[in-house]
Amino acid sequence: MSLTPEQRIELHEFNNLTKSLSFNMYDICYTGTKEERERYIQYIDEQYNADRLTAILTKVTEIIGAHVLNVAKQDYIPQGASVTMLVSEGPVESAPKEQFEESPGPIPETVVMHLDKSHVTVHTYPEYHPNEGISTFRADIDVSTCGEISPLKALNYMIHSFDTDIMTIDYRVRGFTRDKTGHKLFIDHDINSIQNYIPDDIQEQFNMIDVNIFQENIFHTKAKLKDFDLNNYLFGTKKEDLTAEEQQKIEAQLKMEMDEIFYGKNIVKK
Repeated sequence: MSLTPEQRIELHEFNNLTKSLSFNMYDICYTGTKEERERYIQYIDEQYNADRLTAILTKVTEIIGAHVLNVAKQDYIPQGASVTMLVSEGPVESAPKEQFEESPGPIPETVVMHLDKSHVTVHTYPEYHPNEGISTFRADIDVSTCGEISPLKALNYMIHSFDTDIMTIDYRVRGFTRDKTGHKLFIDHDINSIQNYIPDDIQEQFNMIDVNIFQENIFHTKAKLKDFDLNNYLFGTKKEDLTAEEQQKIEAQLKMEMDEIFYGKNIVKK
């Protein structure tokens, strides 16, 4: 059910619900030598340094309608970066009705409302396997808001901001607010799946699984890229430069890595 601003429930004082979105993306790569591994880590640190991550989060705050109060950012040695933003809220009267619909958010910036007692953070984790030549880059983004709008509106933009092979997404509504009669409201919008906030063209590219606890307002979606082209996972070499046996071995290692991340467990090799 979509609500216009005029149809929204009149609350006692203000909306105390906290809505938290955690978006994790993984990029998998094969780096066969120490030099390739070092170049991959350097490439990731350049592509997703603190300045670029700040730009991504700034766009996220614009999409959800937040005012940035403070930014803390840091690049780390030997690798990785972090950015944290505190944001503030204002009146919601001008929020367009589409912000209350269960649908993917925009790609470009769209200022809709301001948020209170909220934060947006990102941390990156480049790492590599000690023996098998697999390098993995993970980025964790957390968007926590108070008020009527859901941070899920920024999910579409975040997916487009990273080259991702695997995504894990968590969304939870916590606490409660009250209407004018004192009746508690533990959620203020309709949602049955995070996938409703992911465009169809993105869903077609991924295998997706939902794990939801509806009675607790906890929603979880994980996704793994369907298509596999070995050339997209090689860093510093090409598929044509490898023997058929080498291609088969590397492909098996990459797919094992992706399956273990997707299912969240180590898989015993047969």
